[in-house]
Amino acid sequence: MASLNVGNLGEYLREQRRNAQLSLRQLADAAGVSNPYLSQIERGLRKPSADILQQLAKALRISAETLYVQAGMLDEREREELETRAVILADPSINERQKQVLLQIYESFRKENALDTESTADTEDTEDTEDAADTEAAGRAAGVDAGRSRGSSGGSSATDGSAATPPSN
Repeated sequence: MASLNVGNLGEYLREQRRNAQLSLRQLADAAGVSNPYLSQIERGLRKPSADILQQLAKALRISAETLYVQAGMLDEREREELETRAVILADPSINERQKQVLLQIYESFRKENALDTESTADTEDTEDTEDAADTEAAGRAAGVDAGRSRGSSGGSSATDGSAATPPSN
């Protein structure tokens, strides 16, 4: 889990409270927390739980995920994913089956893109690329050596070694 940057969260909360034109006391009452506790959060002295952040977000009429990101509890990409899911689930113009299908498609695209990103990162990693090239070269060398030994051995194959040597023109 990312470290909690409470000072940054406190500044963000204060800014949101002021934008909503709420006093410290009004926001504390609306969120169901004490006035001193909210003051300590805003000053970066307290680390609020996810539940408290959710209550504050509801009182400020902002996304709880936004506060989680500010608090370092949630990655920005995770927040975007959660918000996308919430929008799909809240859409009254589609039925429940359609919502589930959309979510399944969305998740399959995310997984596919994550796999693509991982494979791209693997091929760009120079150590992995060098290791793969060394392994491939070793395999080719072993194949050539195996071919030579098969052709030159006096087994049941051609005894003149013609199987190992290409015909000359």
